[in-house]
Amino acid sequence: MKASQVIQAYENYCPPELSMKGDVVGLQVGTLDKDIKRVMVTLDVREQTVQEAIAKKVDLIITKHAPIFKGIKDLVSSPQRDILLELVKHDIAVYVSHTNIDVLPNGLNDWFCQELGITDTSYLSETQEGFGIGRIGTIPKQSLESFALKIKESFKLDAIRLVRYQSDNPEISQVAICGGSGGEFYKDALAKGAQLYITGDIYYHTAQEMLTEGLLAIDPGHHIEALFIEKLSQKLHDWKLANHWEIDIIASQASTNPFSHL
Repeated sequence: MKASQVIQAYENYCPPELSMKGDVVGLQVGTLDKDIKRVMVTLDVREQTVQEAIAKKVDLIITKHAPIFKGIKDLVSSPQRDILLELVKHDIAVYVSHTNIDVLPNGLNDWFCQELGITDTSYLSETQEGFGIGRIGTIPKQSLESFALKIKESFKLDAIRLVRYQSDNPEISQVAICGGSGGEFYKDALAKGAQLYITGDIYYHTAQEMLTEGLLAIDPGHHIEALFIEKLSQKLHDWKLANHWEIDIIASQASTNPFSHL
């Protein structure tokens, strides 16, 4: 089958038009006008991802994070450029789905809520009429530390960072979440009554501002978005069975998380 058939099915589910202004989505490397046998889903396209794709004879990668996010002026060999050159050399197409899968109902932010038992949800910040980034909802009342440990277990983290002063451990029930780097939306979380905000890459001064304004936070890291791999691989498998696609669906096993803790 053609790569374009897989991507058409994906875009029927997750239209690129849902992506936020200035985002990078869609085909970035190669062509969709080719026959394919193997599709791999990944969070990032890094050197280890590319080597995995080559070893597994992948024809098409669907990734959340774009390998080309800023403009490039050349394709001269270098550690960063070689990632792209290897993809081209081995005729591996790369399709990017970024904030459109975040905004999408039954997309990544809703999957996070399902994993953590956050219910009665609505979006955190409107991106276009009827759609929004992030989610806010309720959990059974429990201590901050108890819920933090649930997050740690759910995403198999080796550590988790709490934004609080003096080991505060209040009970919470109103929780907001935004995958990736969502620090900029913390005021939306406050405005909608969140007691706790979960997002990655929280800056030092932003954390202080949150606490001053009465908002606790948990930073589980950007890499929890790897849930995209599991969930999208399952969807592709379901579409494969329903449409009798003769392709293999591969969930990437390469670790692209740049952080660990001693």
